[in-house]
Amino acid sequence: MDEDRNVVCPHCAAVNRIAAGRDALAARCGSCKLPLFDGHPVDADTVMYERQIARSDVPVLVDIWAPWCGPCRAMAPAFAEATAKLEPRVRVIKLNSDSETSIASRLGIRGIPTMILFHGGKERARVSGAMSAKQIIDWTQRQLAAA
Repeated sequence: MDEDRNVVCPHCAAVNRIAAGRDALAARCGSCKLPLFDGHPVDADTVMYERQIARSDVPVLVDIWAPWCGPCRAMAPAFAEATAKLEPRVRVIKLNSDSETSIASRLGIRGIPTMILFHGGKERARVSGAMSAKQIIDWTQRQLAAA
């Protein structure tokens, strides 16, 4: 990172500042003391989703899914694998559309799995359908390069 960045803790949702040049993978939350990045997607509820989108300087990739969705379950291991490769440049979260119906409705989700990339609090891109880890990584990197 070339500049200081705000990063939202995936555990307690506290906003942390990571200084420029500091290894983000080694950073811990000032509040709960847990790692800010651990290579696993964050299971987000409404509060966590809102805080990640609104307060993070790091782009946020959201996977909208549901437990009954076969393609969603099939993509879950690929999404987890992609997370390990995308962090700390991207925060990766999962949002259960059955549990968080108001957010799914507000986002206009018509099919799942759907991935949405946010940066600076705004939606930058979205794609629907199951993908491999390589496809998830490639799609995310293309969208960030285009921004």
